[in-house]
Amino acid sequence: MMRAMATPLHIVEPTLADSTGHCFSFLDSLCRVAGDYPITVWCARGSGVSFHGNVAVKEFFYRRIRRLQAWWLYRGLLQQPGRLFVSTAGRFDLILLDLASRHAIAPGKAFLYVHWFRASPAKERQLARLAARQPGITILAPTESVCAVFRAAGFGHTRHVPYPISPATEAPTLDTSQTFRHVLFAGAARRDKGFAEVVSFVDLLCKTNRNIPVSLQTSAQHYDKRDKSTAASLARLEAIAYPWLRRYPGTLPLADYSALFRGAICLQLYSRSDFADRISGVTLDALSHGSPIVTMAGTWMARVVDEFGAGLVAEEPTPDAVLDAVTKLMTSYEHYHRRASEAGRELRKRNDAGKLFQALTA
Repeated sequence: MMRAMATPLHIVEPTLADSTGHCFSFLDSLCRVAGDYPITVWCARGSGVSFHGNVAVKEFFYRRIRRLQAWWLYRGLLQQPGRLFVSTAGRFDLILLDLASRHAIAPGKAFLYVHWFRASPAKERQLARLAARQPGITILAPTESVCAVFRAAGFGHTRHVPYPISPATEAPTLDTSQTFRHVLFAGAARRDKGFAEVVSFVDLLCKTNRNIPVSLQTSAQHYDKRDKSTAASLARLEAIAYPWLRRYPGTLPLADYSALFRGAICLQLYSRSDFADRISGVTLDALSHGSPIVTMAGTWMARVVDEFGAGLVAEEPTPDAVLDAVTKLMTSYEHYHRRASEAGRELRKRNDAGKLFQALTA
């Protein structure tokens, strides 16, 4: 039975184009804990997505005009009953909300989840102006460092809410006797995710005649966009004739994506400057499936790995350093698999999607 007089929740996610990737899993985790709460998801045209519970899907956004559409949608939703949640928000969404509103937005009406924020003096000044105009907007963020930026700007309704994943009761069943199967690079191929360094690692394996299986996802992030560095890395990868390499050029259905982590060592050679305090959905996925991680010192992922002993941390992403870490994990794979599984169970508690749902509906 539906909660009496529940306030409708409108979730706006223009880049949600299908049921793959973290854009979908973020919302899927939220909808799974919402029960029969009335939710409408506004997403990309032709997405074909569906969710558990009392969720209506509006395939609304066209890629080329999505910002104009967002302004129009915000303008309409701000005048209707219900709450508005922008699940992947940035500075531009604050600007659009301010332009779309006819007055200061009331507290508890609009919620923005800011996954990360690259601060600069100019951006901070703009945030301060927006906060002065719209102090009622609620900012939600997965780390205290992001929260600090928005609190300093004047957004008094700023809260730390963990990145949502499915609750511990829905954790995958893990095979505690897993053995090593392959080295895995999961998720979108991007410069900031160290894809060039991963290609250099594969090149070393080829030149030294190794027989370590490697699986790479080489899909783009959104709308098949690639930066020039990643395009060059893909061209370099094409020239490497490593017989133990398997590529997955497109995004995968959830079941196939999850299967990649079985028996895997997950490479996350992510940029320190971009991921010093930025949450990685791939990390949460890997540990939820008991996959130990090789990552870079000075990143959020490194702190998680160190806390649980769920992998190894390299000081530099050189091919030799990565190979050394991978070899150590292969040698003691069952031990690191158990530690990764323990980390996954704890992180499912810390990042239970119910915390985000409570923040949006309390």
